[in-house]
Amino acid sequence: MTSVADQQTPAQAAAGKVADDGGKAAAPATFGKALTAALSDAMEADERVVVFGEDVGPLGGVFRITDGLTQRFGEQRCFDTPLAEAGIMGMAVGMAMNGMRPVVEMQFDAFAYPAFEQVVSHVAKMHNRTKGKVKLPIVIRIPYAGGIGGVEHHCDSSESYYVHTPGLTVLAPATVADAYTMLRDAIDSDDPVVFLEPKKMYWSKDTVDLKALEAARRDPEVASGIGKAVVAREGTDATLIAYGPSVPTALAAAEVAAQEGRSLQVVDVRSLVPFDDETVAAAVRTTGRAVVIAEAPGFASVASEIVARVQERCFHSLAAPVRRVVGFDTPFPAPKLEHYYLPSVDRILDAVDDLQWED
Repeated sequence: MTSVADQQTPAQAAAGKVADDGGKAAAPATFGKALTAALSDAMEADERVVVFGEDVGPLGGVFRITDGLTQRFGEQRCFDTPLAEAGIMGMAVGMAMNGMRPVVEMQFDAFAYPAFEQVVSHVAKMHNRTKGKVKLPIVIRIPYAGGIGGVEHHCDSSESYYVHTPGLTVLAPATVADAYTMLRDAIDSDDPVVFLEPKKMYWSKDTVDLKALEAARRDPEVASGIGKAVVAREGTDATLIAYGPSVPTALAAAEVAAQEGRSLQVVDVRSLVPFDDETVAAAVRTTGRAVVIAEAPGFASVASEIVARVQERCFHSLAAPVRRVVGFDTPFPAPKLEHYYLPSVDRILDAVDDLQWED
């Protein structure tokens, strides 16, 4: 049987197709526009897909991710709701129970907290509660994390709350290609998905072929992005493990380290639940040292869980304890101070230097 680690992701398969045709169909796209294309294509492919939330209609959302969807599909399929997150989630539960596939937007990370009771008590548990008879194919889009100079309630990294809740799939893409393919995969899933979108990456840009991505995503031989980590950069000295907004920072640190003569591998986790232990552990075993990077506070965090899983699976391969570079255990700071709070290249390289290099 082919293992998950041996399968291609849709983005990798599409990249191969682009190379084969000389990249003629590839074009520059932002992370945000890839999400918009994913929503549009999903709504075109399945009339059961509906999009709603605060200001997502004619305005197109605070970050313009739903721009043009109301004009194209009408107010019955992309519409505004009252400023009532618990009501938004409650309506999504009812629609999903009756055959729809709702995609809801929580306008900012911390705005989702009023809906948390619905998510934990109903969205996550309904499938189990009904012994599989009732499925809730809901996607909860959450713009999250910092890096945009926002104030509190606008820059939380709330992933730990969701990954701790059994019954939820939790995804955190970090590339333009993954923004498209993983949102399409999330909408197609019969399980509820919390889809975390790094706000500071909405304007990041890459050259991608969205049609090739969609074609690869439909190939039965291609693995879904759900449950699959990827090695974003090869390296031999230590492994940096990151997800979402921390992936570009990890890659930047690896680039600086290379200039200083040190080879750092970077793993993009992508899928927080289900977690790809196989790929992550295999990567760490090749280097014997690891640093986990995340914006969220470190105590009882996703980063803590990754460290524990790596220690359990790679203990005899480790040359040093696994380190973390994370946000501080404080509320998110004022905009002028957030650069001290967020993981940085310098903080990552300091952690790498502390990985007991002396024999």
